[in-house]
Amino acid sequence: MQSYRPDQRHRDQPLSDFLNLLTDIEGVSVGHATDLALGSGVTVIVFDEPAVASGTVLGGAPGGRDTGLLDPSMTVSAVDAFVLSGGSAFGLDAAGGVQAGLRQAGRGFAVGAVKIPIVPQAILMDLLNGGDKDWGLHSPYREMGYAALKAATKGAFALGTAGAGTGATTATFKGGLGSASAVSSAGHRIAAIVAVNALGSATIGDGPHFWAAPFEKDGEFGGLGMPATTDHRMRLKGMSTPATTIGAVVTDAQLTKAEAHRLSLAGHDGLARALLPAHLPLDGDTVFAASTAKHPRNDMASLMELCHLATIVMARAIARGVYMASALPAEGGQIAWQDRYPQRR
Repeated sequence: MQSYRPDQRHRDQPLSDFLNLLTDIEGVSVGHATDLALGSGVTVIVFDEPAVASGTVLGGAPGGRDTGLLDPSMTVSAVDAFVLSGGSAFGLDAAGGVQAGLRQAGRGFAVGAVKIPIVPQAILMDLLNGGDKDWGLHSPYREMGYAALKAATKGAFALGTAGAGTGATTATFKGGLGSASAVSSAGHRIAAIVAVNALGSATIGDGPHFWAAPFEKDGEFGGLGMPATTDHRMRLKGMSTPATTIGAVVTDAQLTKAEAHRLSLAGHDGLARALLPAHLPLDGDTVFAASTAKHPRNDMASLMELCHLATIVMARAIARGVYMASALPAEGGQIAWQDRYPQRR
């Protein structure tokens, strides 16, 4: 089969025009709801048009909504949005708020005269980070999901302690929300977004260096490279508390649902290159994948390169999430990388 040859303008667009964010993908918006007092938040990824999507869960303690329909064997092939949220199981209310907003806009999968917005969600555990979780009878996450949807933008969005990364932590430093993008040799764009809330660590030993250092672009997380020696000893933030790193990889290349599933697995490869250890029994590591299908693709070589790049952008996004995070304004809040190493920024 013939390889896709991209439009010259698309292929030659200067990388300086890119934001190094998920919104570098045409037709994708991202919105946050952030509550620093709560120590939690919600991030919504919205597609202008339903996007072919899949996903994989490789952690042993996941939490999600409508993740089953992402299996390649299931009937529904496209989604209207993804939701990443704090709040553990309480945070699953966020997708309801996003669905409400999408229904207002007339979006959704048609079932007779009814439209049902398709909004898969993954949640992370941030209930023990020092924030005020005394919210009364009902959790605030449905309203936060709606607010995040309404805040969605196609331009720049906050990284670090924002949205779903607000209350995130790791074994060594405050976690956060990260994103990164790349362009394939065929001109296809691909990007990742991730809320880094890991049992393990994104940094090496007790120092400032990131496991994702070999993949860094333009000093996006400090340009420190690798240390002279590498400390592989296991570092965990706890032996009994669940933790979850959740994210998505999105491309403008045309993919089938099965190909999107393969892309999500490649995203997990990036997760495992940026966090040590990963995919533990108490991790709920989940990666979604989607295609906006803005540009055709019909050859195996381009798919393999996209999988390669999915690994790299996910690893970079994880390091950026920790690098950009700030400590929560709460007693006992975990120290942030930038607080320990302000001279390195």
